[in-house]
Amino acid sequence: MGFLDILLGRTKPVAPDLDRLFGLPSAAVTLEAAAGFTPTGTGAVCFSTVEGAAFAEAHQEVRALLDADSERRNSPLPEQGRELGGGPPVELSRDEYGYSWLVSRRTPDDLPALVSDLHAVNSALEGSGFGPQLLCSVAGFRSAATGRDGGLRRLGLVYLYKRGTFYPFAPLAGAGRRRDNALELQVKAALADDLRIEQDLTRWFPIWGAPGL
Repeated sequence: MGFLDILLGRTKPVAPDLDRLFGLPSAAVTLEAAAGFTPTGTGAVCFSTVEGAAFAEAHQEVRALLDADSERRNSPLPEQGRELGGGPPVELSRDEYGYSWLVSRRTPDDLPALVSDLHAVNSALEGSGFGPQLLCSVAGFRSAATGRDGGLRRLGLVYLYKRGTFYPFAPLAGAGRRRDNALELQVKAALADDLRIEQDLTRWFPIWGAPGL
């Protein structure tokens, strides 16, 4: 079963509810109290790669929308942004599987603004007719404590666009592609009252190489 099969499933999808993204800031408070994770300031929207003038125009619309945010222009960028020489309001990258990511970076203490960015990116692409290509959005988190692999613990809260649900993805550091399933289940239980958690664990797809994780 491929990436799209797992994300989209074989049943009729529910209508997307992007406003559920605004539950992330309150979930972050719970997550820090329960597991010691705090936002990284990086989030991204994943979609099946689109070529052509229509998408280029939609991408420019997204960049203009976020660039119009005066608070972003006047705020210091997180460390990742400084390493990129300041960076554009939203970066476009492509992973090894051929999927595209529109990446937004904020200061780690400004998760509400990052969530607004993710909502705006999804809404702009949806409004431009690219809703069928939207797959998921992710907000990155990390913990100062080391995990069982000895590395810093990382976590992504993933929103499935066509399901309207969230799930945790916790990649382990080091060689190989492994995930911390115990941590993911811990986060699932902790955030049950904050987010609509995806109950079908087969849809908890590993987003290896996702920006910010």
